[in-house]
Amino acid sequence: MKFMAKNSLFAILLRSSWWISMLVAAGLVLVAVAVVPPAYAPFPIFGAIPFIVISGVAAWKQRNKPSQARIEETSQALSVLSWSAFADQLEAALRKDGCEVKRLKGLKGDAADFEVTRAGSGRALMSARRWKAAHTGVEPLQRLQAARAEAGANEGIYVSLGAASGPALAYAAQNNIQIMDAQALAKLFRHR
Repeated sequence: MKFMAKNSLFAILLRSSWWISMLVAAGLVLVAVAVVPPAYAPFPIFGAIPFIVISGVAAWKQRNKPSQARIEETSQALSVLSWSAFADQLEAALRKDGCEVKRLKGLKGDAADFEVTRAGSGRALMSARRWKAAHTGVEPLQRLQAARAEAGANEGIYVSLGAASGPALAYAAQNNIQIMDAQALAKLFRHR
C-alpha cells in the first residue's frame, strides 16, 4: 500500500530541500497574520503544521546527503585516478563503511570487480572498472547481471560517476542492481 502519491505536493516537498517546506509554512503564517481576519487566523496557522512536519522529515532524510560542492569535489578527485588507485581507495572506503570486500579476477570477462558482503544484507557483486564513463547504457549492466546470476549473489552494484540512461535505470531496477553514482560515491568517500 502506498502512503503518498508520487507527484503529490507533500511527496514533491519530501524530495526537495527541507527549507522549501518551511518557507511554505512561513508563508501560510504570514497570510494568517496579515490578511485573514483575526477570528479566522488559526486556520491557516494550523494549515502550516503539515508543512513544518514535512520540513522536519525532509531535513532528517537529507542530514547525511553530501552537498553539490562535495559531490563535484569527489567526482573531480576520483576521475583523475588510475584504475588501481581507484580500486584501492574504493576497497578501503567500503571496508571503513563496514563491508567485507574481496577482489575478483576473471569472473565473466571482468564483469564484476569486487564481491561485497555486509552483515544482514547478503552478498553483492560490484562492477567499478568503468567508473569514469560519462554515460552508462544497458550492456555493462547485463554483463554484471549475468555474473551475479552465475555467482549466486543477492544484488549487483554498478559504480559510475556519469549518468545512467533511462533504459539502464529501468534494467537496474528490474534486476536488483544498485547504481552507485557520484552522489553515492561522495557519501561513501565522506571521510577522505
